[in-house]
Amino acid sequence: MSCCMCFACPEQETVAIVETCGKFSHIAHPGCNFICCCCGSMISGSLSLRVQQLDVRCETKTKDNVFVNMVISVQYQVKRDAVFEAYYKLTDSRSQISSYVFDEVRAAVPKLNLDDAYEMKDEIAKSIKDALSKSMENYGYTILHVLVNDIEPAHKVKEAMNEINAARRLRVAAAEKAEAEKLSVVKAAEAEAEAKYLQGQGIARQRQAIIGGLRDSVAAFQTGVTDISSKEVLQLMLVTQYFDMLRDLGSNKQASTVFLNHSPGGIADVASQIRNSILEANAATRK
Repeated sequence: MSCCMCFACPEQETVAIVETCGKFSHIAHPGCNFICCCCGSMISGSLSLRVQQLDVRCETKTKDNVFVNMVISVQYQVKRDAVFEAYYKLTDSRSQISSYVFDEVRAAVPKLNLDDAYEMKDEIAKSIKDALSKSMENYGYTILHVLVNDIEPAHKVKEAMNEINAARRLRVAAAEKAEAEKLSVVKAAEAEAEAKYLQGQGIARQRQAIIGGLRDSVAAFQTGVTDISSKEVLQLMLVTQYFDMLRDLGSNKQASTVFLNHSPGGIADVASQIRNSILEANAATRK
């Protein structure tokens, strides 16, 4: 009995096709399988049940007349319950899958511009998978995934695209820079206007405080001395402030040189100018 029997041991996830006198007999599964060699039975071939991948490189043209090379990866698997169809219905399954991929890519990509082809990679892969699944199902194959791995135009086209993108980004950067400079100038102008407004308020308050202080000083001085007029008291205070200013100017190391008429008549003239300015300011404020 042992002399008339042979055996086959397919590997895991692999099946062997057993034929008897050229006719399909049965499928030998992984492990030790006995075959009656004396009856003409023999191993015709084997099929892998593992997930397989086929990379198809296809050249096609886009709608804007750019030739590109696309790399399509197809992941497929033989159905366990359709081993007979997968082995006997197709002579070369990889060539058949490649033909379907070529046909689908060259039907879909020419309808798209180059930029749209990059953006619609998933849609292209889905259309290829749908077409392959429908066609290969009858042959015992399951299409698991279809991936568009690469879209590669000519080198000159790549350089042109990079230059276009660089120019677009430079234009956007220039617009953003100009907008930032505009915002800076506007903010600086607003800050300057606000500063001048606050400075004006400060000067106005300072003048009001000076006038109020002078008025209070004149009133306090006249309280103790009755035989002097307000004009004389004010002139005396202005002259006193003038000498205080000279003292501060002389004691300050960082002070600039100031040329003033320092004669007694000049002092009276300065006091007169200051008094007239204050009176005119008060008159303008009342109006």
